[in-house]
Amino acid sequence: MKVLIINGSPKADGNTSTAVKEMLKVFEAEGVETEVVQIGKKNIRGCVACGSCYKTGKCAFDDEVNAIAGKFEAADGLVLATPVYYASANATLIACLDRLFYSSHFDKTMKVGASIAVARRGGCSATFDELNKYFTISGMPVASSQYWNSVHGAAPGEAAKDIEGLQTMRTLAKNMTFLMKSIALGKEKYGLPEKEAMTPTNFIR
Repeated sequence: MKVLIINGSPKADGNTSTAVKEMLKVFEAEGVETEVVQIGKKNIRGCVACGSCYKTGKCAFDDEVNAIAGKFEAADGLVLATPVYYASANATLIACLDRLFYSSHFDKTMKVGASIAVARRGGCSATFDELNKYFTISGMPVASSQYWNSVHGAAPGEAAKDIEGLQTMRTLAKNMTFLMKSIALGKEKYGLPEKEAMTPTNFIR
């Protein structure tokens, strides 16, 4: 099993990393291979809807997004972790995800997704919902925990004091591992669900 973790925080050792590290402990114990990609300080621009990826199979802006796409394709699961800014994810992470999910045309069906929001106080639920939408439009099951996947802390290191939040991270990693392994067994026995041809319908015709 392989899990790719994208950390959208600009602080490599901030509270978002504290939450991620709690998951990493479980993944290591469960024998799950992991890779963390830190993008918070990267210069990643948003999608410009040029359509180039439909011809080339990759984004026209050849930066971290194209490199991440290959790692995503090889992974069984994807974790998205972010600090909360104005009840939303870090803008760099959103720019990365918009382009990553739009420009990568490999089948994401049954790759397991999980999102983590870290905040001083509020906005975690809105951010959690925002990130989960990338999974649910792509046929990716969403891993759950004992609570919404959030950890609280303001100054670097404060998240380590959020005992319930860290427990939520450990439970999330355990549940995600179980789900990935169960899906792998299901694919062996039953294969992937049969897909219908896409029939897009616009609201205005």
